[in-house]
Amino acid sequence: MSRRPADLAAALLALASLAFAAGAPARTSDRNQPMDIEAAQSTCSLGANDSCTLTGNVTMTQGSLRVVAAKAVIEQSGGDPSRALLSGGVTLRQTLDDGNQIDAKASNVDYNLRTEVVVFTGNVVINQQRGSLSGQRVVYNMKTGQVESGGGAGGGRVKMRILPKSAQAQPAPAKASN
Repeated sequence: MSRRPADLAAALLALASLAFAAGAPARTSDRNQPMDIEAAQSTCSLGANDSCTLTGNVTMTQGSLRVVAAKAVIEQSGGDPSRALLSGGVTLRQTLDDGNQIDAKASNVDYNLRTEVVVFTGNVVINQQRGSLSGQRVVYNMKTGQVESGGGAGGGRVKMRILPKSAQAQPAPAKASN
């Protein structure tokens, strides 16, 4: 790849800011940190419209952001990253500016850098302190901030849990013993 891995980092940071219930932004200082990428193997073409494929426990870290996938394919168009395809079980964890953490898991993540649309598919679970969202497909439009989710073609359902603000700081009540 000839251009900035920071573009992918910014994309993944935006992904992490899917803090739909609390509205808290991703850790902004992470964008100024170097991005480290590791994989068991990489196959990259250097042309302006080529791709780079990373396989084998792919890890990407930048500040508090950590992304793990079995495989990552980064496509380029005109020398710029245009699409990131993460597969084989993807996990994402990041600390938000408010100090809370967001965790996301999906079978696959498809991020189109040109349209700024991120699609999570397959057993999607997004958790944060204020709530959770799960389903078979979650689409996040970073331009509009809109999140769309669905249970998938198999008739599954979207599940959401949004906790009241007062429940955030309070520990769960102790169960009475018999």
